[in-house]
Parts: sequence; structure tokens; C-alpha cells
Amino acid sequence: MSLLQYVNPLQGTESVYQRSHGNSLPLVALPFAMASFAPQTNEAGGGWWFHPSHTRFEGVRLTHQPSPWIGDYGHLTLLPQTGPLKLSAHDRSTSFRKQDMSVAPDYFKIYMRRYMSTLELAPTTRGASMRVAFDTKQGPARFILSAFPRESSVTINPEQRTLVGWTKAHAGGVQDNYRMHFVLTFDCDIIAEDSGLSDEHMKPIKSLSHTGERIGGYVGLKLPEDGIVNVNIATSFISEEQAWTNLNREIGGQSFEDIRALAAKTWEKQLGTIEVESDNQEQLATFYTCLYRTCLFPHAIHEYDEQNKQVHYSPYNGKIEDGPLFADIGFWDTYRTSFPLYNLLFPSRMNEFLQGFVNAYKETGWMPKWMSPGERSMMPGTLIDVTFADAVVKGITDFELETAYEGLFKHATTPAEDPHYGRKGTADYLKYGYLPADLYTHESVCNALDYIYGDFCIAQIAKQLGREEDHKMLMERAKNYNKLYDPSIGFMRGVLSDGSWLSPFDQHEWGGAYCEGGPWQSSWAVQHDFLGLADLMGGREGFKERLDALFAEAPLFKVGSYGFEIHEMSEMALVDFGQFAISNQPSFHIPYIYTALGYPALTQYWVRKTMDELFSANPDGYPGDEDNGSLAAWYVFGAMGLYPLSPGVPQYVVGSPLFKRMTLHLENGKDIVIEANHETEGSTYVSGIQYNNAEMSKLYVTHEELANGATLQFQLTETPQEISYSEADLPYAMSRA
Repeated sequence: MSLLQYVNPLQGTESVYQRSHGNSLPLVALPFAMASFAPQTNEAGGGWWFHPSHTRFEGVRLTHQPSPWIGDYGHLTLLPQTGPLKLSAHDRSTSFRKQDMSVAPDYFKIYMRRYMSTLELAPTTRGASMRVAFDTKQGPARFILSAFPRESSVTINPEQRTLVGWTKAHAGGVQDNYRMHFVLTFDCDIIAEDSGLSDEHMKPIKSLSHTGERIGGYVGLKLPEDGIVNVNIATSFISEEQAWTNLNREIGGQSFEDIRALAAKTWEKQLGTIEVESDNQEQLATFYTCLYRTCLFPHAIHEYDEQNKQVHYSPYNGKIEDGPLFADIGFWDTYRTSFPLYNLLFPSRMNEFLQGFVNAYKETGWMPKWMSPGERSMMPGTLIDVTFADAVVKGITDFELETAYEGLFKHATTPAEDPHYGRKGTADYLKYGYLPADLYTHESVCNALDYIYGDFCIAQIAKQLGREEDHKMLMERAKNYNKLYDPSIGFMRGVLSDGSWLSPFDQHEWGGAYCEGGPWQSSWAVQHDFLGLADLMGGREGFKERLDALFAEAPLFKVGSYGFEIHEMSEMALVDFGQFAISNQPSFHIPYIYTALGYPALTQYWVRKTMDELFSANPDGYPGDEDNGSLAAWYVFGAMGLYPLSPGVPQYVVGSPLFKRMTLHLENGKDIVIEANHETEGSTYVSGIQYNNAEMSKLYVTHEELANGATLQFQLTETPQEISYSEADLPYAMSRA
């Protein structure tokens, strides 16, 4: 059975600046590939250049964009055309009907009604194979390559049937010598007199070679009798010669159908890592579409030279370096779900990711925070701390671990001169144990909480390496969240340099000391020590009451320091989940805290309600920004009935599995089988769990227990179960057992 049939790349694409249903793109790409392709329907939309309601096609876009907030780089638009030459996105656009376009991970097809021609595309890791069926009666035929702002270069060689060049298009994070090189080959003759270039104003230039601002090109084609033309493209961040190497290695003499079949086979293997048995077709579609999304980022931006040596262009130092490198990933977004999922399913690939992050450190002197393609320095904290720790404690250490620790310890103890790198306010964090809100008026609470959790995670690596003094010091710092908790109001709160509270305080006000949220969303980021946080709240019952209040509170907000309604506010306000803003990453773990406290039925209720009401495989399928696989991975874990509540600790708390049977095929040849025996269809609440046929009372499983192969059988009922749990049954963050 094909799993690709369930995947809808249009999921989450029904997004605009004011509200995100995913802010995702319909990407046709191999897993974690360097190059992705998607239909462009509105170049003028900036980062929002595709929408499923549009009926005009401007070309297929070669893209690396991780989100509209970060922007694109190394991007081009490709379009077959017949009739009069039209070059701008507006002038060349062609209408299409919904049924005219097919988008799958491995294949794209569109019938262009204006040109009465069909474009097909199948991706490779660093390029694509395209097939165009032109209507030979429609007049002159051509193929357009449209560039984006910044300098580019195009050369058309009719004798060799090629178009080659480079572009410097980017949104940041590169050196001055950055270029993305591209080569295109055609299997029909090029008509020189019908070919030329386009300038920055989208006007034709009667030349076959030029360098300048936004130079593009158009290739006149001598069509064969059947009108079918094959076009292959490959890219490189290293050189034109390397682009040719990539083309020869990834496509060579293979046909379009060969490339399409290989792409389909690759995706079937990737999706088949998790085998699901269910009669619910909608849930299967949502699950496998989410699994597809988790397997798109980060992008591998390394290449293999003629000797098959792994090399990469470094956007950090502008040099060609050895080894892997990855881009288009932010750790603030992904440490909670995406990377823990990779640790479970793809540990060998995770080792390569981590080595790529170490390489970024070696090329800059600082660990990355948001890579696209180089450091973009977005979002609070240095959450790469968590990503490394979660891998290390789960036995994933086949990378330069000592060098990684050096980089992590450096930003935990050393201020950076360049604000792009390291931790903001490190010297004051070391002095006070927090970031004073009068010295750091932007996100002081969230930054400090992320540093504190990061310190705990770096401590776990120190322990593995036998760095006892480092471990002791960092674990002491990991308690500093108590400096930010105000028991009089029950929230984390900004603290001034004199130790007094930041005033005035409003529980519904966003911004200021908080990031993309307010006190309700930002007061639970103590994933490593819920026991200590519970002590501040008056115990487990007090903590539960605070969570109950969060879900019962109206979804009110005040715009605060943002000054206007940001889309995260809208997304929380437009659904009835209280202050649980699942549209954004800081809320991901909140419902699972109930399980840590010994109230798993409340976790089961809120997680299943969220999955059922706010996720689907449709264009409006996410409750907020999907962000590089992070929200999709949240759904995947929810469907498993497991969740990595405390990344950096090798445990997963239990939830309520969605499907009657799920099998995870691990790299080591072992399987994890998760079965849900439903009392009635749609039962949500867990009345009992068996681990390898033995009754299990604890509310978590360890990574080791799963990695060795396991069978988990959940008994599900319609009504919540009242069960008392001892401290030994609770996960690390609540028990220290």
C-alpha cells in the first residue's frame, strides 16, 4: 500500500500575514534535501508567495525558505511558455483550475491553461527533473528562468543546450562571496535568436550572457513533433563545476520516470518508518502528512565532490570546508519535538545533523541558534543546548562530542562581542542568575528561563564526559528559575536589577518580558524541574490548580509592547482552549504536565481534543506556525501516545495513542509496537498499560526501553480513570526517582 497517497503538501498553506494555519509551503522535495520546489502564485506576496485559493501560476519556484518570517535564499522561478514573450510574474502568469494541479512530495504536475502546456517535476537532493508537454500549435515555445533581487548571472549556450549561472538572492546569514550556482540542460535544440536575458525590470536583453542586478534568462526551444521537452536542473553553493557534478550524480542518464520512481521510493521508505493500522482515512492523512513535514528540515547544504568527499560552502566564513552542514532550522522551535523524534527514528541521521552543527561552531567560534543558511540570531535562548543533550543522553554520540561541549560551555560562560552569537546578556545572567528587566526590556523572562533550562541540559553532557565541577555548577544554575517566580500572582515575572518585581503587571499582556506570549504561556518553561516549580506553587495540587486555571481562563490578550495584534494572539483568541496557545511552541508541553503531576486523564483529554479539533491534512490544517516540522512532530507524538516532556532526559511520558496499532521500525532492526484496545470507537482515556505483556504503573517509558524494542498495549475507555500514582511512577521532572 502506498503511503504517499495520504500526504497532502497543501496542509497548512492557507495562511496570510494576519493568521497562520501553518505558514507552510507545498514542498516537492526529498527528505532533508538541499533543494525544494513549489508552485508560486503571488511573487508580490513576499514570504507568502503561495496560497491554495489562488488560480494564477507564475512558475515553479526553487526554494529554501524555512518560513515567511525568515525569507528565501538561492531562489529562482521556472516556467515553460508559449506565444508572445512575457517575463514579469504578473505578465507571464497563467490560470489553472484546482484539478489542473497535483502536488505530492515526490511529484508536481500542472496544466497551464493560457499556454495549453503541462509541466511535471520530480525532485532530487540538489535539483530536479522536469518534463514539459508543449502544445505545438501555440506558437514559439520557451523556458523562462526568473531571478530575484540581488546580483545574478546567466549564460545560455545553444550548442551545448544549456543555461548556467548563479544568484546571490538571499535574506541574510551569508558572506559577501555567497552564490547559488545552477545548471539547466535541455534535450531539444535551443534557438539562439529566440533566446535572451531579462533585466531587473523584467525587460528582455538581446544577449546570451550577462551579469547584473536580477538577471534572468529565456531559452527558445525547437520543439520535437510530440512537443515533449525534458529539462534537468542541479544546484550548488560551491561552484558551477560542482553543480555539474551534482547533476551527473543525481540525474545522469536517467529518464524523468526514473527520477520520479526514485523519489517515490525514497518517500515510501521514509514514511514507512512508522506503519499505522487504522480505518480512519482522515486521521491517516493527517498523520502521514505531518510525518512528511517532520522530514523536510533541516536542509542538508553539503555536497559531494568528484572524489565523493563530503564538502560544503560555509555561509559563516565564506570558505569551502569539509564535512556536513545543515540550514533552515531554529532550535527554539524544534528542540521540543522535531529533534526528539529524530533521536528515536533516525539516530544515524541525527549524528550527521549534530556534526553539521559542530562544524558551524568550528567556522564561527559560536554554536548556531537559527541557521538560514548562516546565523540569523532569531528567538530567545540557546536551545541547541537541549538538542545536543537530548541526543547524548539517548546514546547518540557519533560526532565530535568534546568539541560540541566546548561550544555549548562557551556560550554558557562567556559573553560574545558580536550580538549575533552566544547568549544575550551573559555577563548579567552570570551576575544575577537572571536577566534584569530594567536592563533587558525585551524578553528578559523567556531568555533567562531558556538559559536556565539550557544550563541543565549542558550539565547532562558534562556528567557524561566526567566534568564533575561543570556539572555541579550548571545544576546549581538550573535552579535559578525560582528567582523569576512570583508566588503572590502565580506567574513568572520580570525582575529588576535591585531584586524588585517589574511593575505594573497584567496577566493578559504580551511582550515586554515575554516572547510571543504573556505570563500564562511563559510560566511553565521549567521542563527539567516541575517538582521544584510545584514546591513554589504549594505542591502538586497547587500546580494542577494553576493548569486548570490556564485552560479555564478566557483567551484574552493585550497587545503590550508589540503595539498591534500579532498573529499568535489571533490564533489563540479564535479557538476555545483558554490560554493554551498551542499555535506556538512554548505551549507544546503544557497539557503533558498533567501526566507528570499524576493526572494523566487531563493530558489525554486536552491532547486528543487539540488533535481532533485543530489538526487536519487540509490547507487550514494547523493551529499556528508549523515551523520546520515542530508542530507536525507534536501531532506525531500525540498519535503515538508518547511525548518527550523533558528533552535532555531520556524519558517519554505516556498519553493516549490515536490508532489501534502503530509500529515504529527502528534503525537497529527492532520494532516499537503501540496498540490501543478501544472500549468503544473514539475512546480516549487510559485505564491500563502493558509493557512487553507486563502491567505498567509508571507514567513514562525510558528511551532505552523503547530503543531495545517494545510492545506497549493501552486499554482505552470513554470515561476518565481515577488512579493514584506514587512519586516513583512519575517522570524525572516530578520525582527525581
